[in-house]
Formats: sequence, C-alpha cells, structure tokens
Amino acid sequence: MGGWAIAVHGGAGVDPNLPKERQEEGMRLLGRCVDVGISALRSNIPAIDVVELVVRELETDPLFNSGRGSVLTENGTVEMEAIIMDGPKRRCGAVSGLTTVKNPISLARLVMDKSPHSYLAFSGAEEFAEKQGVELVDNEYFITENNVAMLKLAKEANSIVFDYRIPAPGTVGCAVVDKEGRCAAATSTGGLMNKMRGRIGDSPLIGCGTYACELCGVSCTGEGEAIIRSTLAREVAAVMEYKGLNLHEAVDFVIRNRLDEGKAGLIALSKKGEVACGFNTTGMFRGCATEDGFMEVGIW
Repeated sequence: MGGWAIAVHGGAGVDPNLPKERQEEGMRLLGRCVDVGISALRSNIPAIDVVELVVRELETDPLFNSGRGSVLTENGTVEMEAIIMDGPKRRCGAVSGLTTVKNPISLARLVMDKSPHSYLAFSGAEEFAEKQGVELVDNEYFITENNVAMLKLAKEANSIVFDYRIPAPGTVGCAVVDKEGRCAAATSTGGLMNKMRGRIGDSPLIGCGTYACELCGVSCTGEGEAIIRSTLAREVAAVMEYKGLNLHEAVDFVIRNRLDEGKAGLIALSKKGEVACGFNTTGMFRGCATEDGFMEVGIW
C-alpha cells in the first residue's frame, strides 16, 4: 500500500478573468477541506466516510456550485444532484432533482445504505429524505445574490450550457483512498446555470461523473453532456484495468482521447495512494494531499 491520499475539486473551466480575491477564496476553501480530510484519514476514518464529510463541507459553503451555492434553473429555482460510491464492492447511491435537502451528498449516502436502490430522483428522492429525517430547508436557502445575477447574464447570453461567457461556479467532488487501500468518490452539483427543469447531468450518473472501484476513485467536472457521452470516470478505471496503464497515464489518456470536443476535468487516485488530475479547460479548482506529506492547492 502507498498510504492514504485525498483529492478535491471545485469545478473546471475557471474564467481567466475571475477576480484574484475570488481565486484566493476558492483555494482557501479547498485547502480547508483537504485539511478536514487529512484529519479524518489520520484518525483512520474509512474512505467512504471521508468523501461524505468533505463534500458536506463544500455543500455548506456558497462559493462553489453545490448545496448552498447551487446554480439556478431557467425558472430561478435549484435542482441539486449528488452521488457517492464505495470502491471495494462498487456500492453507490445517487440523487437528482433535489429542492429542499440541505446536504444532497448525505441523502445519496442514505440511498446507498438504507434503500434497495442506487438512484432516486425528484419527488421520490424528496419523500425518501423526509422518511430518513435528513435536514430540509426552503428552496430560497440555496438562492444566492451571485447566482441570481449569473442567471440574468445567462439569459441575456441565451446560454444554457457550459459557456465561458457565464462565470458560474463549479461542481464539487472528492476522491479518497484510505490506508487500507479502499477507494471512494463523491460529487455534488447544482448542474448548469439556466438549465431546463428536469435536466440530469453527469455528476450523479455512475461511471460518468463519478466512479470508484478496487483500483481507483474518480470525480469529474465540466461539460456534463460530453462527460456522459464518454463515461469519463469509468473510462479511467477501464484503461487501468484493460490497458494496464498507471493512474497518471490513464487520466492523461482519457482527457486527450475520450472527450471529443468537450471541455472537462477530473481528479483521481489509485489504491496505491497515487493522485492525479487532468483537464482541457482554462483551469480547475483543485487540491490534494498524500500521507507522505505532499499537499497542493491550485487552479491553473
């Protein structure tokens, strides 16, 4: 075993003109979340619990596009998505269309642990949340002034897709391997700014925006439709398994060869404690740390 490792992201496709203070704010948040993960891993908390813990932290802060900071639909409401996946037995739970669940990632965990299913959406997911007693809030809790302003920009630009003209915040994700070599991954998002109601993106789709198995854990971010078409997260594991590539080679291969003209990025780690990230966008908010003392937070 190569020891524990953690990676987090706050979205790919960073606006090159993003104010310096916003860049620093994002890196501070990611650094804090990496520290939360490090503390948990040093306390021998399993990988699956660490990814939930870290993503909850990201969902609670309005800076990125998840939970409190989720972007808005064309109607000015929030529809959130999340997924969590446990590598050893490929157990997973996913949710979509959430409007009142304060921490979507924890509802996804409950789908995995407390239901016979892998994926619940919209009213069914909300009903399950009520039965499980998770914390619920009014939809207005998620609607921030920044996202109201960004929705206005999106409508003026007639944009409903991943578009550099619209400086929307990014999806969040976390991948972890613990000292036992168990991998896990989790992703949470509000989706696309100005999206149609009912749209489901890549993040909660198993093998597309998120995947974990005995070899690796992966969380993606970026242009959801391109990530879906390429089953990007699973592809990292597949080329490791079937082509014999190491983690860094696998990440480089899928970013170069599987996105067609799509724009995206991902974080990944292996059961050996290796960490890798890749993106073909202008940048990606990201941070990582390993048991041997390496730590890095960056954008470009």
